[in-house]
Amino acid sequence: MENKEKKPIGIFDSGIGGLTVAHAIKTLLPNEDLIYFGDTAHLPYGDKSEAAIQVYSIKIADILLKKGCKVIVIACNSASSASYELLKEYVRTDTHVINVIDPMVELVTGEFKGKQIGLIGAGGFAPRTCFVSLLSLRE
Repeated sequence: MENKEKKPIGIFDSGIGGLTVAHAIKTLLPNEDLIYFGDTAHLPYGDKSEAAIQVYSIKIADILLKKGCKVIVIACNSASSASYELLKEYVRTDTHVINVIDPMVELVTGEFKGKQIGLIGAGGFAPRTCFVSLLSLRE
């Protein structure tokens, strides 16, 4: 059996914006191998339906799983909102799935509790709704 420590971390986004996430991961975990998938064929995800984003996310997850990724990082707000729960169920225990919304909600509710915050994102309302829902649960 292949050593899980030597398996790469897979990262995907609807384009190239997720490269900032890849850079942060490489900075924190310099010995990890990364595989980045920028779905430039379908960008931006912000104007796509939830169902379409889920289809794209499953197809990308399949590619990353075939590459042996031990972790899949959804580096896109729209895909995190639309596909995170689906991907966790889809990969089951084979691979750990991480989204970019939960860490931001944790940061905002921890360090900026009680302060007014702004949310900037690509079109569509799904990520905004997801952020607002998660933030209200933490208050």
